[in-house]
Amino acid sequence: MRNEMRTVKRDYLKRGVLAALCLLLLGGCDFAPSSQALGTLERDRLTYPAMAAETVIAMPVQEGQAVTRGTLLVQLDPAHQKTLVEQASASLQAVQANLQKLEQGARSEDIAAAEAHWRGTQALEKESILQYQRMVQLFARKAVGQAELDQALASRNNSQAQVNAAYQQWLALKNGSRPEDIAQARANVAAAQAKLAESQIALQQLSVVATRDGIVESLPFHLGDRPVTGNTLVVMLADQAPYARVYIPDPFRTQIHVGMTLPVRVDGINEPMTGTVRKIAHDPAFTPYYALNREDRARLVYLAEVQLSPEHSDLPSGIPAQVILP
Repeated sequence: MRNEMRTVKRDYLKRGVLAALCLLLLGGCDFAPSSQALGTLERDRLTYPAMAAETVIAMPVQEGQAVTRGTLLVQLDPAHQKTLVEQASASLQAVQANLQKLEQGARSEDIAAAEAHWRGTQALEKESILQYQRMVQLFARKAVGQAELDQALASRNNSQAQVNAAYQQWLALKNGSRPEDIAQARANVAAAQAKLAESQIALQQLSVVATRDGIVESLPFHLGDRPVTGNTLVVMLADQAPYARVYIPDPFRTQIHVGMTLPVRVDGINEPMTGTVRKIAHDPAFTPYYALNREDRARLVYLAEVQLSPEHSDLPSGIPAQVILP
């Protein structure tokens, strides 16, 4: 029994040594980098967020539907924003009227009325002065008391103040508005115009329209929903030929540049097609899970986009693609 146990131990040791040697040999191997960049076909993805927290009242398109630029995708309730537009419009009219009044100046009738008022206060001033002088003489003869004299003095001072106020009012109407007041009124008009334009833009943004031709991929909300500002209302795929989104192995990075044409193979199509490199990352990334193989393992790669020609617009997105590297 002991001999059998020793034999088994010797077999385990031999197997362990052989396994260690295999690992050392494999670790010392230097595999050549792959001549293919692996990835998938993709299209430009467009997202349309909600610009206001309003209720969805119309959705005239469906997922998977092809739409053209300018097509209404989702309509949010515009009632509240319309009231803001009306309010901004009324404010603009008010400041415009004030500016026009300042620029045109007072009417001749208003100037004449102000002058007549000033002349009338002058007559009252003369009468109050004479009354005060009489009170001074009567007070000197002790015919009136101090209270009557003080009252006459206050009446005279008040009439003089009224004359001065009426004169300043007439002078202001006659000379017209100050340049500073006109400049301020013009600034108020400009601010009101900007506010109205802002509210009108916000109203237009409640109608979510397609900014280019494409296919509606996703409509996360339904009629009656009230999305929060910033939530995605529509996701679209651009109506164009797809591009191969691949990862270039590090040894080939210096050979690839934007504008370069490369062969592209797609699963299910025998003949390779030609693509043009439209973008390549400057910073490397680690190899993604679906691009891992024995040659590329643990190497850095560079994300690139290879645009296919328009005749391949019917190819679906998401299928595997391989770009043949030089």
